[in-house]
Amino acid sequence: MERPMLVGAVNCTAILEFTLEGFPVVQHLGKVLFLLHLLAYLASVMGNSLIITITWADQRLHTPMYFFLSTFSFCECSFITTVIPKLLTIFLSRKHTISFAACFTQAFAFLFLGATIFFLMAVLSLDQYLAICKPLHYPTIMNPRTCVLLVTACFSLGFLLMAGPIIMLSQLSFCGSNVIPHFFCDFGHLAKLSFSKNRSIETLFFNLVFFLLFTSFLMTVIAYSNILVTIVRLPSAKERQKAFSTCSSHLAVLSLMYGSCVFIYVKPKQTSRLDSNREAALVNTVVTPLLNPVIYTLRNKQVHRALRDALSRVKLQK
Repeated sequence: MERPMLVGAVNCTAILEFTLEGFPVVQHLGKVLFLLHLLAYLASVMGNSLIITITWADQRLHTPMYFFLSTFSFCECSFITTVIPKLLTIFLSRKHTISFAACFTQAFAFLFLGATIFFLMAVLSLDQYLAICKPLHYPTIMNPRTCVLLVTACFSLGFLLMAGPIIMLSQLSFCGSNVIPHFFCDFGHLAKLSFSKNRSIETLFFNLVFFLLFTSFLMTVIAYSNILVTIVRLPSAKERQKAFSTCSSHLAVLSLMYGSCVFIYVKPKQTSRLDSNREAALVNTVVTPLLNPVIYTLRNKQVHRALRDALSRVKLQK
């Protein structure tokens, strides 16, 4: 849907809705892909919801790490819900259109929640560092007030970093092509569709993304470098194994997240980046949220015990 408008001295038709291209090459497999992505979405939501529920239900998990982890799971559920339902609609009904307002709302929610998740991962790294390297000071430093402040800071930074570029981009003129070669409203593609192209907005956005990835990655590298040194110095092999086990799940998630985001946003050739990031984006929106609950629960004995106790209580009630 379009409406006439005057941009400078040029008369053009303003875009009122966009068309998401999705995956045209495999569109004939729509029903199969719909089922696969639906199962992945439900499994991810159920897995992350289970982490949130078991964390709040079991007193033994009322610790800073599980507070951050449950917040992380909540953000993951919200993050994939901004994208996957529309992708499912594309696969099943082939309805590719999305309104102008809905498109920019989706773009903002995706970026805001994504940025918040990366800051939370950095906070989780800090938590691991304090728990392993500063165990005597850990309870004093990571008190409930500090935990709430850290989570609030993550949400606030995510909002502030991503609100500006989205608002600035939404004020530009859009007329001409309305086809987004992606399965959601990606910032880079929206910027390319703008009639009044403004390189400064794109530059600002990618600089902010680089700052986000670099600062969170730097915090993680510093934290885990200190953790590694501390673990190597532990006297017993059992203590070293326990410490490595505690950190391994976190490192597995970080590898997936940073790898896919670096591929999408930090590739040197922008044209190549915009043409090839659909597959990489699936890692962040489908694969990582699906694997996170599995990684955290299967490798965590405390969660195992909490789940066993919860199941035992359910059986006794019956």
